[in-house]
Amino acid sequence: MPLYRDEAVVLRTAKLGEADRIITMLTRGHGKIRAVAKGVRKVRNRFGGRLEPFMRVDVLIATGRSLDVVSQADAIAAYAAPICADYDAYVAAGVIVETADKLVSAEHERTPVQYQLLIGALNALAKHAHAPAMVGDSYVMRALALAGWLPRLAACVVCGDPAGSPAYLSVASGGVMCAADHTPDSHRVEPVVLNQFAALVRGDWTVLDSGELLPDTRRLVEEWSEYYMERPIRSLRLLD
Repeated sequence: MPLYRDEAVVLRTAKLGEADRIITMLTRGHGKIRAVAKGVRKVRNRFGGRLEPFMRVDVLIATGRSLDVVSQADAIAAYAAPICADYDAYVAAGVIVETADKLVSAEHERTPVQYQLLIGALNALAKHAHAPAMVGDSYVMRALALAGWLPRLAACVVCGDPAGSPAYLSVASGGVMCAADHTPDSHRVEPVVLNQFAALVRGDWTVLDSGELLPDTRRLVEEWSEYYMERPIRSLRLLD
């Protein structure tokens, strides 16, 4: 069987048979892949804990007929240990890998920018660089923006003028609206909420580290992601 090597982050695992697992990974060079790790559920196995969610690994994979097979896995960064030791970081990491898994739907399509964003977010969680919920929410918004669903927050999506105050936001219309042109589906957004939401999209930690995320900001992230991904991120609800 032909072999290929790549760097990957483990997104999730699923049991297969009595001793194997299907490992879903996002890789740097091959996009999302699913591969079988044979014997990984045995007490003594050659992979150890290297094929668990949140692990960043160097993998050697054999191409199979239906599923590829993991032949070798070496740890590059053990994000899982410090993340799993902190409940808030663990929940945020769940949001991150669930988003990556759902957002990158096609297998074997290169997504190097999404991969780089993923390892940056997990690295920030592992190092406790910022509040875990903020890391998770910022990752969700930035990943969606990279996928083409960037919210328009600087000017009204209807008339193009600055939205001013009060400002309204319509998830379905893709951004903010002014008082004169806002649609019935939009809702009023306080300036501080809009500022936090924009900071999440930009990854602006000078703003985000200055205080806690407001509940209305968190709800905007949940509404935006559910609308554009056409399904909820279940892990987000654990952060509420």
